[in-house]
This record gives sequence, C-alpha cells and structure tokens, in this order.
Amino acid sequence: MPRIEIAPLAEFPEGAGLRVDVGDHRIAMFKVGDAIYALADRCSHAEASLAEGEVFDTEVECPRHGAAFNLTTGDALTLPATSPVATYVAEVENGTVYLKIEEES
Repeated sequence: MPRIEIAPLAEFPEGAGLRVDVGDHRIAMFKVGDAIYALADRCSHAEASLAEGEVFDTEVECPRHGAAFNLTTGDALTLPATSPVATYVAEVENGTVYLKIEEES
C-alpha cells in the first residue's frame, strides 16, 4: 500500500472538506480537531461531492440531499443514502498529511 504525500496540515481547513485527486481516486479529506479523515468524494446516493458537505463532529452531510456519512467508517448514517463510501488511511507526520491508497488487483 503506497503512502502518498498530500499537503502540509496547515492547508487543511478546520471542520471543512478538501478534495484531492490521487490517480483515479477522488478523495474528500477533512480535518476535525487533531484528526484527518479521508473518504471517497462521491455520495453513494447521488454522486455529489462530499468535500462540499457540512461537517458535524465525525459526520459529513451530503450537500445535495442531506445524507450523512461517518468520517471514520464511511457508513451511510441517514437516508437517502443506504450504501457506505470507501475510506482511506490518512496520517500526519512532521506536519505533513499522507494518504495510503490500496493498489487495485
């Protein structure tokens, strides 16, 4: 699983999404307190950008229809979404954010 340097932690807005593209992966990243979360950036219900959604603690709300997703697990928490979104491992080391992306088989 390769580790990819994304950006300095200081570039991540508190409690808001930031979209990053890594290869074929479109990823929504969120800084909440000392934690960094990374999810697939497409709502499983209507393919809206989750990076544009509102963050409430460890949940993000889809801007299109209001479905909520858990930032830690990717689980769909409210309708109209019923399917989870993929999550990615995000790490901070020496003030820099890294992502681990599983290679597709």
